Amino acid sequence: MQLQEGIIVRGQRVDSTAQRERVRQRRLLRLLIVLSLPLAWFWVRQLQGNPIDPGLPDLIGDDPTMAISIGLLLVLMCLILIPFLGAGQSPHVLLRPSDSNVRLADVVGADATRREAIDTLNLFLAHETFKSEMGGSPRRGVLFEGPPGTGKTYLAKALAAEAGVPFLFVSASAFQSMYYGQTNRKIRTYFKALRKAARAEGGAIGFIEEFDAIGGARSGMNSGSMREGIVGVVNELLVQMQSFDMPTGRDRIKSKFIDAINVFLPTDRALPRPTPSTANILVVAATNRASDLDPALMRPGRFDRVIHFDLPPRADRVEIAEYYLSRKAHEREVNSHQIADITGGYSPVRIERLLDEALIVALRAGRQAMTIGDVVEAQLTVDIGLSHPVGYHPDERRRVAIHEAGHALVAALVGRDIRIASILRRGEALGLVSHGDSEERHLRTPTEGAELIAIALAGRAAEIQEYGEASSGIASDLAYATTIASQLVGQLGACDTLISLEAAAGPMAGNLVAKVLSDPPARVKVESILESAADRVACMVLEHRTTLITIADGLCDLDELSGDQINQIVTAALPA
Repeated sequence: MQLQEGIIVRGQRVDSTAQRERVRQRRLLRLLIVLSLPLAWFWVRQLQGNPIDPGLPDLIGDDPTMAISIGLLLVLMCLILIPFLGAGQSPHVLLRPSDSNVRLADVVGADATRREAIDTLNLFLAHETFKSEMGGSPRRGVLFEGPPGTGKTYLAKALAAEAGVPFLFVSASAFQSMYYGQTNRKIRTYFKALRKAARAEGGAIGFIEEFDAIGGARSGMNSGSMREGIVGVVNELLVQMQSFDMPTGRDRIKSKFIDAINVFLPTDRALPRPTPSTANILVVAATNRASDLDPALMRPGRFDRVIHFDLPPRADRVEIAEYYLSRKAHEREVNSHQIADITGGYSPVRIERLLDEALIVALRAGRQAMTIGDVVEAQLTVDIGLSHPVGYHPDERRRVAIHEAGHALVAALVGRDIRIASILRRGEALGLVSHGDSEERHLRTPTEGAELIAIALAGRAAEIQEYGEASSGIASDLAYATTIASQLVGQLGACDTLISLEAAAGPMAGNLVAKVLSDPPARVKVESILESAADRVACMVLEHRTTLITIADGLCDLDELSGDQINQIVTAALPA
Protein backbone atom coordinates (compact mmCIF):
# COMPACT_ATOMS: atom_id res chain seq x y z
CA MET A 1 0.00 0.00 0.00
CA GLN A 2 1.39 3.40 -1.00
CA LEU A 3 -0.39 6.67 -0.33
CA GLN A 4 0.77 10.04 -1.62
CA GLU A 5 0.10 13.09 0.51
CA GLY A 6 -2.82 15.18 -0.77
CA ILE A 7 -3.76 12.69 -3.54
CA ILE A 8 -6.83 10.44 -3.41
CA VAL A 9 -6.24 6.79 -4.26
CA ARG A 10 -7.87 5.63 -7.48
CA GLY A 11 -8.21 2.54 -9.65
CA GLN A 12 -7.28 -0.91 -8.39
CA ARG A 13 -6.14 0.40 -5.00
CA VAL A 14 -9.66 1.43 -4.03
CA ASP A 15 -11.05 -1.42 -1.94
CA SER A 16 -14.49 0.18 -1.74
CA THR A 17 -14.80 0.13 -5.56
CA ALA A 18 -13.90 -3.56 -5.71
CA GLN A 19 -16.40 -4.37 -2.99
CA ARG A 20 -19.08 -2.38 -4.79
CA GLU A 21 -18.49 -4.46 -7.95
CA ARG A 22 -18.75 -7.73 -5.99
CA VAL A 23 -22.01 -6.59 -4.42
CA ARG A 24 -23.36 -5.57 -7.83
CA GLN A 25 -22.62 -9.00 -9.30
CA ARG A 26 -24.26 -10.78 -6.36
CA ARG A 27 -27.28 -8.49 -6.68
CA LEU A 28 -27.68 -9.40 -10.37
CA LEU A 29 -27.38 -13.09 -9.55
CA ARG A 30 -30.08 -12.88 -6.88
CA LEU A 31 -32.35 -10.94 -9.23
CA LEU A 32 -31.89 -13.60 -11.90
CA ILE A 33 -32.78 -16.37 -9.44
CA VAL A 34 -35.84 -14.52 -8.12
CA LEU A 35 -37.19 -13.75 -11.61
CA SER A 36 -36.51 -17.23 -12.93
CA LEU A 37 -39.03 -18.86 -10.56
CA PRO A 38 -42.17 -16.92 -11.65
CA LEU A 39 -41.06 -17.06 -15.28
CA ALA A 40 -40.70 -20.84 -15.04
CA TRP A 41 -44.16 -21.14 -13.47
CA PHE A 42 -45.58 -18.89 -16.19
CA TRP A 43 -44.20 -21.10 -18.99
CA VAL A 44 -45.31 -24.32 -17.24
CA ARG A 45 -48.89 -22.98 -17.11
CA GLN A 46 -48.64 -21.99 -20.77
CA LEU A 47 -47.46 -25.46 -21.81
CA GLN A 48 -50.26 -27.10 -19.78
CA GLY A 49 -52.88 -25.03 -21.60
CA ASN A 50 -53.85 -23.22 -18.42
CA PRO A 51 -52.31 -19.76 -18.89
CA ILE A 52 -52.28 -17.17 -16.12
CA ASP A 53 -55.06 -14.65 -16.56
CA PRO A 54 -54.12 -11.31 -14.95
CA GLY A 55 -56.86 -9.26 -13.35
CA LEU A 56 -58.74 -8.66 -10.13
CA PRO A 57 -59.81 -11.57 -7.92
CA ASP A 58 -63.32 -12.86 -8.62
CA LEU A 59 -64.56 -11.68 -5.19
CA ILE A 60 -63.68 -8.08 -5.95
CA GLY A 61 -64.67 -8.23 -9.61
CA ASP A 62 -68.18 -9.49 -8.77
CA ASP A 63 -68.73 -6.94 -6.00
CA PRO A 64 -67.14 -3.46 -6.62
CA THR A 65 -68.27 -2.24 -3.20
CA MET A 66 -65.89 -4.78 -1.69
CA ALA A 67 -62.97 -3.08 -3.46
CA ILE A 68 -64.08 0.33 -2.18
CA SER A 69 -64.40 -0.98 1.38
CA ILE A 70 -60.97 -2.59 1.30
CA GLY A 71 -59.44 0.59 -0.13
CA LEU A 72 -61.00 2.79 2.56
CA LEU A 73 -59.81 0.37 5.24
CA LEU A 74 -56.25 0.49 3.90
CA VAL A 75 -56.30 4.31 3.79
CA LEU A 76 -57.58 4.48 7.38
CA MET A 77 -54.88 2.09 8.57
CA CYS A 78 -52.22 4.17 6.85
CA LEU A 79 -53.47 7.39 8.44
CA ILE A 80 -53.33 5.78 11.87
CA LEU A 81 -50.07 3.87 11.59
CA ILE A 82 -47.84 6.12 9.46
CA PRO A 83 -47.20 8.76 12.19
CA PHE A 84 -46.14 6.04 14.63
CA LEU A 85 -44.05 4.18 12.05
CA GLY A 86 -42.28 7.37 10.99
CA ALA A 87 -41.51 8.55 14.53
CA GLY A 88 -38.39 6.39 14.76
CA GLN A 89 -37.19 6.69 11.18
CA SER A 90 -33.77 8.11 10.47
CA PRO A 91 -34.02 11.81 9.51
CA HIS A 92 -31.00 11.71 7.20
CA VAL A 93 -30.84 12.86 3.59
CA LEU A 94 -29.08 10.50 1.19
CA LEU A 95 -26.82 12.26 -1.30
CA ARG A 96 -25.16 10.51 -4.21
CA PRO A 97 -21.85 11.74 -5.70
CA SER A 98 -23.75 13.13 -8.68
CA ASP A 99 -25.97 15.20 -6.35
CA SER A 100 -23.07 17.40 -5.24
CA ASN A 101 -21.31 19.91 -7.45
CA VAL A 102 -18.60 20.45 -4.82
CA ARG A 103 -15.22 18.86 -5.46
CA LEU A 104 -11.88 19.12 -3.73
CA ALA A 105 -10.78 21.60 -6.39
CA ASP A 106 -13.43 23.94 -4.97
CA VAL A 107 -11.94 23.74 -1.47
CA VAL A 108 -9.34 26.50 -1.51
CA GLY A 109 -7.15 27.64 1.35
CA ALA A 110 -6.49 25.55 4.50
CA ASP A 111 -4.15 23.17 2.65
CA ALA A 112 -3.04 21.40 5.83
CA THR A 113 -6.63 20.72 6.86
CA ARG A 114 -7.50 19.46 3.39
CA ARG A 115 -4.47 17.13 3.30
CA GLU A 116 -5.44 15.65 6.66
CA ALA A 117 -8.99 15.06 5.42
CA ILE A 118 -7.69 13.45 2.20
CA ASP A 119 -5.46 11.10 4.19
CA THR A 120 -8.49 10.05 6.22
CA LEU A 121 -10.45 9.46 3.00
CA ASN A 122 -7.62 7.37 1.51
CA LEU A 123 -7.59 5.10 4.54
CA PHE A 124 -11.35 4.79 4.19
CA LEU A 125 -11.12 3.86 0.50
CA ALA A 126 -8.21 1.42 0.92
CA HIS A 127 -9.36 -0.04 4.23
CA GLU A 128 -8.83 -3.70 3.28
CA THR A 129 -5.34 -3.09 1.90
CA PHE A 130 -4.39 -1.01 4.92
CA LYS A 131 -5.50 -3.81 7.24
CA SER A 132 -4.11 -6.79 5.32
CA GLU A 133 -0.74 -5.33 4.28
CA MET A 134 0.06 -3.14 7.27
CA GLY A 135 -2.19 -4.45 10.02
CA GLY A 136 -3.74 -1.05 10.66
CA SER A 137 -7.28 -0.08 11.50
CA PRO A 138 -8.78 2.80 9.50
CA ARG A 139 -10.42 5.71 11.26
CA ARG A 140 -14.11 5.27 11.96
CA GLY A 141 -14.96 8.68 13.40
CA VAL A 142 -13.55 12.11 12.56
CA LEU A 143 -14.51 15.36 14.24
CA PHE A 144 -14.46 18.59 12.25
CA GLU A 145 -14.10 21.38 14.80
CA GLY A 146 -13.92 25.11 14.22
CA PRO A 147 -15.81 28.41 14.10
CA PRO A 148 -18.96 28.70 11.97
CA GLY A 149 -18.45 29.29 8.26
CA THR A 150 -14.92 27.84 8.09
CA GLY A 151 -15.85 25.08 5.61
CA LYS A 152 -16.57 21.99 7.71
CA THR A 153 -19.71 20.92 5.84
CA TYR A 154 -18.26 22.11 2.54
CA LEU A 155 -15.18 19.87 2.85
CA ALA A 156 -17.26 16.89 3.99
CA LYS A 157 -19.46 17.13 0.89
CA ALA A 158 -16.40 17.43 -1.33
CA LEU A 159 -14.88 14.30 0.22
CA ALA A 160 -18.12 12.36 -0.23
CA ALA A 161 -18.31 13.37 -3.90
CA GLU A 162 -14.69 12.40 -4.51
CA ALA A 163 -15.09 9.09 -2.68
CA GLY A 164 -17.97 8.03 -4.91
CA VAL A 165 -19.98 6.54 -2.03
CA PRO A 166 -23.35 7.42 -0.47
CA PHE A 167 -23.30 10.45 1.79
CA LEU A 168 -25.87 10.40 4.61
CA PHE A 169 -26.30 13.97 5.85
CA VAL A 170 -28.21 14.68 9.04
CA SER A 171 -28.55 17.52 11.52
CA ALA A 172 -28.13 16.40 15.11
CA SER A 173 -31.22 18.31 16.19
CA ALA A 174 -33.29 16.21 13.75
CA PHE A 175 -32.72 13.16 15.97
CA GLN A 176 -34.64 14.75 18.83
CA SER A 177 -38.22 13.55 19.24
CA MET A 178 -41.15 14.40 21.47
CA TYR A 179 -41.72 10.69 22.15
CA TYR A 180 -39.73 8.99 24.88
CA GLY A 181 -37.11 6.64 23.43
CA GLN A 182 -37.55 7.78 19.83
CA THR A 183 -34.34 9.86 19.84
CA ASN A 184 -32.29 6.74 20.55
CA ARG A 185 -34.30 4.82 18.01
CA LYS A 186 -33.59 7.40 15.31
CA ILE A 187 -29.88 7.16 16.05
CA ARG A 188 -30.02 3.37 15.78
CA THR A 189 -31.92 3.62 12.50
CA TYR A 190 -29.40 6.10 11.12
CA PHE A 191 -26.46 3.81 11.82
CA LYS A 192 -28.42 0.88 10.45
CA ALA A 193 -28.90 2.83 7.21
CA LEU A 194 -25.15 3.55 7.18
CA ARG A 195 -24.32 -0.15 7.53
CA LYS A 196 -26.78 -1.09 4.81
CA ALA A 197 -25.45 1.53 2.39
CA ALA A 198 -21.84 0.63 3.15
CA ARG A 199 -22.38 -3.08 2.48
CA ALA A 200 -24.29 -2.36 -0.72
CA GLU A 201 -21.98 0.32 -2.13
CA GLY A 202 -18.57 -0.64 -0.75
CA GLY A 203 -18.61 2.19 1.77
CA ALA A 204 -20.66 5.06 3.15
CA ILE A 205 -19.92 8.40 4.78
CA GLY A 206 -22.17 9.74 7.51
CA PHE A 207 -22.10 13.43 8.35
CA ILE A 208 -23.70 14.75 11.55
CA GLU A 209 -24.03 18.53 11.65
CA GLU A 210 -24.00 20.44 14.98
CA PHE A 211 -22.89 17.31 16.79
CA ASP A 212 -22.89 18.96 20.21
CA ALA A 213 -26.72 18.87 20.17
CA ILE A 214 -26.62 15.11 20.91
CA GLY A 215 -23.04 14.57 22.06
CA GLY A 216 -22.92 16.91 25.06
CA ALA A 217 -21.02 15.90 28.17
CA ARG A 218 -22.93 13.69 30.63
CA SER A 219 -21.20 14.99 33.77
CA GLY A 220 -23.74 16.26 36.26
CA MET A 221 -26.60 14.98 34.10
CA ASN A 222 -27.17 11.59 35.70
CA SER A 223 -30.63 12.20 37.11
CA GLY A 224 -33.45 10.06 35.81
CA SER A 225 -35.18 12.98 34.10
CA MET A 226 -32.07 13.65 31.99
CA ARG A 227 -31.36 10.04 30.99
CA GLU A 228 -33.27 10.22 27.70
CA GLY A 229 -32.18 13.77 26.96
CA ILE A 230 -28.42 13.56 27.58
CA VAL A 231 -27.12 10.38 29.15
CA GLY A 232 -29.20 7.92 27.14
CA VAL A 233 -28.46 9.63 23.83
CA VAL A 234 -24.70 9.72 24.42
CA ASN A 235 -24.77 6.09 25.56
CA GLU A 236 -26.56 5.19 22.34
CA LEU A 237 -23.92 7.01 20.30
CA LEU A 238 -21.14 5.16 22.10
CA VAL A 239 -22.80 1.82 21.35
CA GLN A 240 -23.49 2.62 17.71
CA MET A 241 -19.90 3.73 17.05
CA GLN A 242 -18.93 0.14 17.91
CA SER A 243 -21.67 -1.46 15.78
CA PHE A 244 -20.01 -1.49 12.36
CA ASP A 245 -19.42 -5.26 12.55
CA MET A 246 -22.98 -6.16 13.55
CA PRO A 247 -24.38 -9.05 11.47
CA THR A 248 -26.99 -8.33 8.84
CA GLY A 249 -30.56 -9.61 9.09
CA ARG A 250 -29.70 -12.36 6.59
CA ASP A 251 -26.72 -13.44 8.69
CA ARG A 252 -28.84 -13.53 11.83
CA ILE A 253 -31.40 -15.78 10.13
CA LYS A 254 -28.62 -18.08 8.92
CA SER A 255 -27.12 -18.18 12.40
CA LYS A 256 -30.46 -19.16 13.96
CA PHE A 257 -30.98 -21.85 11.35
CA ILE A 258 -27.46 -23.23 11.87
CA ASP A 259 -27.89 -23.12 15.67
CA ALA A 260 -31.10 -25.11 15.32
CA ILE A 261 -29.26 -27.77 13.30
CA ASN A 262 -26.18 -27.83 15.54
CA VAL A 263 -28.36 -28.87 18.47
CA PHE A 264 -28.57 -32.33 16.87
CA LEU A 265 -24.91 -32.53 15.79
CA PRO A 266 -21.83 -33.42 17.82
CA THR A 267 -19.48 -30.57 18.66
CA ASP A 268 -16.75 -31.69 16.25
CA ARG A 269 -19.23 -31.72 13.35
CA ALA A 270 -21.11 -28.54 14.12
CA LEU A 271 -21.78 -26.25 11.17
CA PRO A 272 -19.83 -22.96 11.23
CA ARG A 273 -21.80 -19.79 11.81
CA PRO A 274 -21.43 -17.00 9.23
CA THR A 275 -18.68 -14.53 10.07
CA PRO A 276 -20.03 -10.97 10.02
CA SER A 277 -18.16 -8.52 7.85
CA THR A 278 -17.24 -5.05 9.06
CA ALA A 279 -19.08 -2.30 7.21
CA ASN A 280 -16.77 0.30 5.68
CA ILE A 281 -18.17 3.44 7.36
CA LEU A 282 -16.65 6.83 8.05
CA VAL A 283 -18.65 9.04 10.41
CA VAL A 284 -17.81 12.73 10.23
CA ALA A 285 -19.21 15.01 12.94
CA ALA A 286 -19.01 18.79 12.86
CA THR A 287 -19.22 21.20 15.76
CA ASN A 288 -17.99 24.61 16.85
CA ARG A 289 -18.16 23.59 20.52
CA ALA A 290 -15.80 20.63 20.81
CA SER A 291 -15.11 21.42 24.47
CA ASP A 292 -18.76 20.63 25.29
CA LEU A 293 -18.62 17.07 23.92
CA ASP A 294 -18.57 14.04 26.17
CA PRO A 295 -14.95 12.80 26.66
CA ALA A 296 -16.00 9.20 25.97
CA LEU A 297 -16.87 10.15 22.39
CA MET A 298 -13.29 11.31 21.80
CA ARG A 299 -11.61 8.10 22.86
CA PRO A 300 -9.89 5.69 20.40
CA GLY A 301 -12.29 3.83 18.16
CA ARG A 302 -14.83 6.65 18.18
CA PHE A 303 -14.17 10.26 17.18
CA ASP A 304 -10.49 9.94 17.94
CA ARG A 305 -9.29 12.22 15.16
CA VAL A 306 -9.98 15.95 15.43
CA ILE A 307 -9.42 18.13 12.36
CA HIS A 308 -9.43 21.79 13.31
CA PHE A 309 -10.82 24.43 10.98
CA ASP A 310 -9.53 27.89 11.76
CA LEU A 311 -10.15 31.33 10.33
CA PRO A 312 -7.95 31.63 7.24
CA PRO A 313 -4.68 33.60 7.43
CA ARG A 314 -3.84 36.11 4.74
CA ALA A 315 -2.25 33.60 2.33
CA ASP A 316 -5.39 31.46 2.43
CA ARG A 317 -7.64 34.50 2.10
CA VAL A 318 -5.81 35.39 -1.12
CA GLU A 319 -6.66 31.95 -2.56
CA ILE A 320 -10.24 32.18 -1.38
CA ALA A 321 -10.65 35.67 -2.85
CA GLU A 322 -9.17 34.52 -6.17
CA TYR A 323 -11.62 31.63 -6.29
CA TYR A 324 -14.67 33.82 -5.70
CA LEU A 325 -13.50 36.74 -7.84
CA SER A 326 -13.14 34.36 -10.79
CA ARG A 327 -16.88 33.76 -10.53
CA LYS A 328 -18.07 37.32 -9.85
CA ALA A 329 -18.05 40.41 -12.06
CA HIS A 330 -15.41 42.91 -10.95
CA GLU A 331 -13.29 45.72 -12.32
CA ARG A 332 -9.60 45.21 -12.99
CA GLU A 333 -8.68 47.30 -9.98
CA VAL A 334 -10.14 44.66 -7.65
CA ASN A 335 -7.68 41.89 -6.88
CA SER A 336 -7.42 39.10 -4.36
CA HIS A 337 -4.64 40.77 -2.36
CA GLN A 338 -6.83 43.81 -1.67
CA ILE A 339 -9.68 41.58 -0.53
CA ALA A 340 -7.32 39.59 1.69
CA ASP A 341 -5.97 42.78 3.29
CA ILE A 342 -9.39 44.04 4.39
CA THR A 343 -10.88 40.71 5.48
CA GLY A 344 -8.69 39.82 8.43
CA GLY A 345 -10.62 37.53 10.78
CA TYR A 346 -13.17 36.63 8.09
CA SER A 347 -14.28 33.07 7.43
CA PRO A 348 -14.58 31.83 3.81
CA VAL A 349 -18.35 32.21 3.96
CA ARG A 350 -18.04 35.82 5.15
CA ILE A 351 -15.66 36.61 2.30
CA GLU A 352 -18.13 35.26 -0.24
CA ARG A 353 -20.96 37.17 1.42
CA LEU A 354 -18.90 40.37 1.36
CA LEU A 355 -18.34 40.08 -2.39
CA ASP A 356 -22.04 39.39 -2.96
CA GLU A 357 -22.90 42.53 -1.00
CA ALA A 358 -20.35 44.47 -3.10
CA LEU A 359 -22.18 43.32 -6.23
CA ILE A 360 -25.43 44.61 -4.74
CA VAL A 361 -23.79 47.98 -4.04
CA ALA A 362 -22.55 48.11 -7.66
CA LEU A 363 -25.97 47.15 -8.99
CA ARG A 364 -27.60 49.87 -6.89
CA ALA A 365 -25.22 52.37 -8.51
CA GLY A 366 -26.16 51.19 -12.00
CA ARG A 367 -22.96 49.22 -12.66
CA GLN A 368 -22.51 45.58 -13.66
CA ALA A 369 -19.19 44.97 -11.89
CA MET A 370 -17.88 45.73 -8.41
CA THR A 371 -15.10 48.17 -7.59
CA ILE A 372 -12.87 48.23 -4.52
CA GLY A 373 -14.99 51.11 -3.24
CA ASP A 374 -18.03 48.86 -3.47
CA VAL A 375 -16.22 46.24 -1.41
CA VAL A 376 -15.37 48.78 1.31
CA GLU A 377 -18.95 50.07 1.34
CA ALA A 378 -20.25 46.50 1.52
CA GLN A 379 -17.92 45.76 4.42
CA LEU A 380 -19.22 48.73 6.37
CA THR A 381 -22.79 47.71 5.59
CA VAL A 382 -22.26 44.10 6.68
CA ASP A 383 -20.16 44.81 9.78
CA ILE A 384 -21.78 48.01 11.04
CA GLY A 385 -24.98 48.71 9.14
CA LEU A 386 -26.41 50.81 6.34
CA SER A 387 -25.48 54.47 6.27
CA HIS A 388 -28.19 57.11 6.45
CA PRO A 389 -28.27 60.81 7.35
CA VAL A 390 -29.21 61.67 10.92
CA GLY A 391 -30.55 65.19 10.44
CA TYR A 392 -28.18 66.84 12.90
CA HIS A 393 -28.60 70.34 14.24
CA PRO A 394 -25.79 72.38 12.58
CA ASP A 395 -23.90 72.76 15.87
CA GLU A 396 -24.29 69.06 16.62
CA ARG A 397 -23.16 68.10 13.12
CA ARG A 398 -19.98 70.11 13.61
CA ARG A 399 -19.34 68.52 17.01
CA VAL A 400 -19.68 65.00 15.56
CA ALA A 401 -17.29 65.98 12.73
CA ILE A 402 -14.73 67.29 15.26
CA HIS A 403 -15.11 64.10 17.30
CA GLU A 404 -14.53 61.77 14.32
CA ALA A 405 -11.75 64.01 13.01
CA GLY A 406 -9.94 63.47 16.34
CA HIS A 407 -10.14 59.70 15.91
CA ALA A 408 -8.99 59.89 12.28
CA LEU A 409 -6.11 62.27 13.03
CA VAL A 410 -4.58 60.18 15.81
CA ALA A 411 -5.15 56.93 13.89
CA ALA A 412 -3.21 58.37 10.95
CA LEU A 413 -0.42 59.70 13.17
CA VAL A 414 0.18 56.31 14.86
CA GLY A 415 0.25 54.52 11.49
CA ARG A 416 -3.10 52.74 11.43
CA ASP A 417 -4.66 51.78 8.10
CA ILE A 418 -7.73 54.02 7.83
CA ARG A 419 -10.52 52.80 5.57
CA ILE A 420 -13.15 55.46 6.03
CA ALA A 421 -14.27 58.27 8.35
CA SER A 422 -17.95 59.12 8.41
CA ILE A 423 -20.51 61.26 10.20
CA LEU A 424 -23.40 59.26 8.72
CA ARG A 425 -25.25 56.99 11.09
CA ARG A 426 -24.52 53.27 10.81
CA GLY A 427 -26.29 51.02 13.25
CA GLU A 428 -26.22 52.77 16.63
CA ALA A 429 -23.09 54.80 15.86
CA LEU A 430 -23.66 58.47 14.97
CA GLY A 431 -20.29 58.47 13.22
CA LEU A 432 -17.25 56.27 12.92
CA VAL A 433 -13.65 55.87 11.82
CA SER A 434 -12.87 52.41 10.47
CA HIS A 435 -9.21 51.47 10.84
CA GLY A 436 -7.07 48.39 11.17
CA ASP A 437 -3.53 47.04 10.98
CA SER A 438 -1.61 47.86 7.83
CA GLU A 439 -0.38 44.25 7.88
CA GLU A 440 -1.94 41.15 9.42
CA ARG A 441 -0.80 40.67 13.00
CA HIS A 442 -1.40 37.82 15.43
CA LEU A 443 0.26 39.30 18.52
CA ARG A 444 -0.21 42.58 20.35
CA THR A 445 2.33 44.58 22.33
CA PRO A 446 1.60 47.01 25.19
CA THR A 447 2.71 49.84 22.89
CA GLU A 448 0.07 48.89 20.34
CA GLY A 449 -2.50 48.65 23.09
CA ALA A 450 -1.58 52.17 24.22
CA GLU A 451 -2.05 53.40 20.63
CA LEU A 452 -5.54 51.90 20.49
CA ILE A 453 -6.39 53.62 23.78
CA ALA A 454 -5.09 56.92 22.39
CA ILE A 455 -7.25 56.59 19.27
CA ALA A 456 -10.29 55.81 21.41
CA LEU A 457 -9.72 58.89 23.58
CA ALA A 458 -8.93 61.20 20.66
CA GLY A 459 -12.58 62.11 20.04
CA ARG A 460 -12.93 63.22 23.66
CA ALA A 461 -9.73 65.28 23.44
CA ALA A 462 -10.89 67.01 20.23
CA GLU A 463 -14.27 67.90 21.73
CA ILE A 464 -12.73 69.29 24.93
CA GLN A 465 -10.21 71.32 22.93
CA GLU A 466 -12.83 72.88 20.63
CA TYR A 467 -15.85 73.08 22.94
CA GLY A 468 -14.47 73.01 26.46
CA GLU A 469 -16.26 69.75 27.36
CA ALA A 470 -17.08 66.37 25.84
CA SER A 471 -20.53 65.10 24.87
CA SER A 472 -22.26 61.80 25.53
CA GLY A 473 -20.72 60.52 22.29
CA ILE A 474 -17.60 59.48 24.20
CA ALA A 475 -19.40 56.75 26.19
CA SER A 476 -18.50 53.85 23.90
CA ASP A 477 -14.96 55.23 23.47
CA LEU A 478 -14.35 55.22 27.21
CA ALA A 479 -15.74 51.68 27.50
CA TYR A 480 -13.38 50.47 24.76
CA ALA A 481 -10.37 52.25 26.25
CA THR A 482 -11.16 50.81 29.68
CA THR A 483 -11.38 47.31 28.22
CA ILE A 484 -7.98 47.60 26.52
CA ALA A 485 -6.36 49.02 29.68
CA SER A 486 -7.90 46.22 31.77
CA GLN A 487 -6.45 43.63 29.40
CA LEU A 488 -3.01 45.21 29.73
CA VAL A 489 -3.23 45.09 33.51
CA GLY A 490 -5.14 41.87 34.10
CA GLN A 491 -3.68 39.68 31.37
CA LEU A 492 -0.38 41.13 30.17
CA GLY A 493 1.32 42.12 33.42
CA ALA A 494 1.23 45.92 32.91
CA CYS A 495 0.91 46.43 36.67
CA ASP A 496 3.27 46.16 39.64
CA THR A 497 2.71 42.39 39.69
CA LEU A 498 2.90 39.64 37.08
CA ILE A 499 -0.07 37.79 38.56
CA SER A 500 -2.81 37.25 36.01
CA LEU A 501 -6.06 38.47 37.53
CA GLU A 502 -7.96 36.41 34.98
CA ALA A 503 -6.35 33.21 36.28
CA ALA A 504 -6.48 34.26 39.93
CA ALA A 505 -10.19 35.05 39.88
CA GLY A 506 -11.13 31.83 38.09
CA PRO A 507 -13.14 31.32 34.92
CA MET A 508 -16.53 31.78 36.62
CA ALA A 509 -15.79 35.09 38.37
CA GLY A 510 -17.16 37.38 35.65
CA ASN A 511 -15.55 39.25 32.78
CA LEU A 512 -12.00 40.50 32.84
CA VAL A 513 -12.89 44.19 33.24
CA ALA A 514 -14.95 43.40 36.34
CA LYS A 515 -12.09 41.34 37.79
CA VAL A 516 -9.54 44.10 37.21
CA LEU A 517 -11.67 46.98 38.45
CA SER A 518 -12.62 45.08 41.60
CA ASP A 519 -8.94 44.82 42.56
CA PRO A 520 -7.83 48.19 44.10
CA PRO A 521 -4.16 48.19 42.90
CA ALA A 522 -5.20 47.10 39.42
CA ARG A 523 -7.93 49.73 39.28
CA VAL A 524 -5.39 52.44 40.15
CA LYS A 525 -3.09 51.19 37.38
CA VAL A 526 -5.91 51.19 34.82
CA GLU A 527 -6.80 54.76 35.74
CA SER A 528 -3.14 55.74 35.45
CA ILE A 529 -2.92 54.27 31.95
CA LEU A 530 -6.07 56.07 30.85
CA GLU A 531 -4.96 59.41 32.32
CA SER A 532 -1.55 59.11 30.66
CA ALA A 533 -3.15 58.32 27.30
CA ALA A 534 -5.59 61.24 27.68
CA ASP A 535 -2.73 63.67 28.34
CA ARG A 536 -0.76 62.32 25.40
CA VAL A 537 -3.62 62.53 22.93
CA ALA A 538 -4.57 66.02 24.10
CA CYS A 539 -1.06 67.17 23.16
CA MET A 540 -1.30 65.45 19.77
CA VAL A 541 -4.64 67.06 18.96
CA LEU A 542 -3.41 70.49 20.02
CA GLU A 543 -0.19 70.19 18.06
CA HIS A 544 -2.07 69.21 14.88
CA ARG A 545 -5.13 71.42 15.36
CA THR A 546 -4.99 72.78 11.81
CA THR A 547 -5.10 69.24 10.40
CA LEU A 548 -7.95 68.39 12.78
CA ILE A 549 -10.02 71.32 11.49
CA THR A 550 -9.28 70.42 7.86
CA ILE A 551 -10.51 66.84 8.37
CA ALA A 552 -13.61 68.09 10.21
CA ASP A 553 -14.37 70.55 7.38
CA GLY A 554 -14.11 67.70 4.87
CA LEU A 555 -16.52 65.58 6.89
CA CYS A 556 -19.01 68.44 7.14
CA ASP A 557 -18.87 68.99 3.39
CA LEU A 558 -18.82 65.34 2.16
CA ASP A 559 -20.22 63.33 5.11
CA GLU A 560 -17.51 60.70 4.51
CA LEU A 561 -13.77 60.72 3.75
CA SER A 562 -11.79 57.74 2.49
CA GLY A 563 -8.56 56.61 4.09
CA ASP A 564 -6.55 57.97 1.18
CA GLN A 565 -8.14 61.40 1.55
CA ILE A 566 -7.36 61.51 5.27
CA ASN A 567 -3.78 60.37 4.72
CA GLN A 568 -3.30 63.08 2.10
CA ILE A 569 -4.52 65.75 4.51
CA VAL A 570 -2.28 64.51 7.34
CA THR A 571 0.78 64.04 5.10
CA ALA A 572 0.42 67.51 3.59
CA ALA A 573 0.39 69.09 7.06
CA LEU A 574 3.44 67.24 8.40
CA PRO A 575 6.85 68.88 8.02
CA ALA A 576 8.92 67.53 5.15
